Amino acid sequence: MKEYKTITRVAGPLIFVEKTEPIGYADIVKIALPDGTIKNGQVLDTSDDIVVVQVFEGTSGIDVDTRVKFLGDTLKLSVSKDMLGRVLSGSGRPIDGGPEVIPEKKLDIGGAAINPFSRASPHDFIQTGISAIDAMNTLVRGQKLPLFSGSGLPHNEMALQIARQAKVIGNARKPAVSGTNFVGKENFVVVFAAMGITNEEAQYFINDFKKTGALERSVVFLNLANDPAVERLVTPRMALTAAEYFAYEQDAHVLVILTDMTNYCESLREIGAAREEIPGRRGYPGYMYTDLAT
Repeated sequence: MKEYKTITRVAGPLIFVEKTEPIGYADIVKIALPDGTIKNGQVLDTSDDIVVVQVFEGTSGIDVDTRVKFLGDTLKLSVSKDMLGRVLSGSGRPIDGGPEVIPEKKLDIGGAAINPFSRASPHDFIQTGISAIDAMNTLVRGQKLPLFSGSGLPHNEMALQIARQAKVIGNARKPAVSGTNFVGKENFVVVFAAMGITNEEAQYFINDFKKTGALERSVVFLNLANDPAVERLVTPRMALTAAEYFAYEQDAHVLVILTDMTNYCESLREIGAAREEIPGRRGYPGYMYTDLAT
């Protein structure tokens, strides 16, 4: 593999690299700083002469002597049943003091979309334990349910309450898969992803999951406010990839909770500004509403 020392520009979390061979979109990049530090990135845009790379760990310390290597592979998440009960960073690394997850397989976080025509009609009731949702805006399997909140309202507490109490009832119940360590007989998994939260909020989430026992059936992804904005864009894709693994490979019912999408959208705005894209309403990129649709 070629190494390039042709960084021509640094803009926020992005670096611009001149290249001489074809580079694929979303390829993984290794960035070696002169002091020996290794950073990771992903190709965000590519043209005949220039490649735009978003750096996960931030661009501080990057200069003209920095070496860039394109690995020719895409970002993947290591998945296993052992992910249950673990707390991971927004990029999928363990941050709970436990060992690395030994993967059964590695899945591309940009997996293929499901054909909407082939989907079954949503009908299995998911009980959240919140009467306003269960009675007036019922959540069912295969459905997205946005929860809108104003400044200062306890949306994080509601997300945690749903994670603690949610269960599939009625005919949707399945027996647990042999050999798994799912709690109870429901075979129900919660994938919880928090983006752009403070250290205080992260500790509150972890303590609540441990105190209530919900962590045993959950996979938690935490992206902190001081983590790079680029990692915040990867976090929901990591969570959805883990959810697909448990749903399709382990035959489990899975509820994915993403909070706070406002922080995610602000990261989109930051990256869009660094790329000098034409902004949409309030400076957000025009593709904001469809960014996670695929």
